[in-house]
Amino acid sequence: MNEAIQLEFCRFGGNHVGPNLLITAGVHGDEYLPMLAVGELIRRFDSDDRLRRELRGTLTLIPVVNRSAYHAGRRVGDDGRDLARTCPGRQDGTVTERVAYALSRQIAEADFYIDLHSGGTELCVLPLAGYMLHANSAILQRQRKVACVFGLPFVWGTSAELQGRSLSVARDAGVPAIYIEYLGAHRELSELSGGAFASAGINHPLLTGCLNVMRHFEMLPGAIQRCDDQQVAEDWRVGSGHMQVSHPAPTGGFLTLKVKLGQRVSCGELLAEIESLFGGEKHAVVAEQDGTVVMLREYPRINEGDSVAVIVETGEQS
Repeated sequence: MNEAIQLEFCRFGGNHVGPNLLITAGVHGDEYLPMLAVGELIRRFDSDDRLRRELRGTLTLIPVVNRSAYHAGRRVGDDGRDLARTCPGRQDGTVTERVAYALSRQIAEADFYIDLHSGGTELCVLPLAGYMLHANSAILQRQRKVACVFGLPFVWGTSAELQGRSLSVARDAGVPAIYIEYLGAHRELSELSGGAFASAGINHPLLTGCLNVMRHFEMLPGAIQRCDDQQVAEDWRVGSGHMQVSHPAPTGGFLTLKVKLGQRVSCGELLAEIESLFGGEKHAVVAEQDGTVVMLREYPRINEGDSVAVIVETGEQS
């Protein structure tokens, strides 16, 4: 029988009553900026007596949920399963199923949950805060508000029908939750190389966002840093928010992008071309709708069926 997995976390308890906020990173093993952001939060609360005294409620931080995938340097763990498709998992299952089970227990104990992501090795995502369009109007309103408060340029509400995710666990447990996507691919490497968390004077947007949420919940004093010109979109269609199936590549080969992240495109506009290893015919990938490009595969090699881009129509607000 497989042994139960215990997630490594840090928990800070304030001297005053307040909510239990859970923040995780590393659900996928190749998403590094979020892991460092949660690690920086741990360092700050460990080293700052004043910060701990000011804290109201409980802050639970898990910098690397999926250690099997992290050690492999890839999205999935040793069993080849995607943790974000495996929740709520099983206590006696494969390594990813056991991690999913342990994560689900942590989520169920929280009053609010934030799951930090990036696009990983191959994808790049416009910095955004997302949430499920929950059937409970009170939870939906709370999620929508916190996603905006996080302070990233894009806010995206999507289908509540998607299964296997950390947020579907939160949905089923009645725990309000949001997820964050922040860049990825070579842009993540560039920020890491530039010392994304080296400055004591300027917070990285992932840190600012987490602190914004804590101030929104009155867990910490201080002003919330607002985001100017924030776009908000809500898409109630079944399957919306599933980035890995959007604009699939018609063939494998080498990918050349024709648009940029954040660009506004029209239905039918050329997004990318794919050429085989030995040259020859170029296969076009075109936009299937009007909207803003919020994800691109910024990696030269692509396999048939891989997602090339995600486009969100900002006119689909509710």
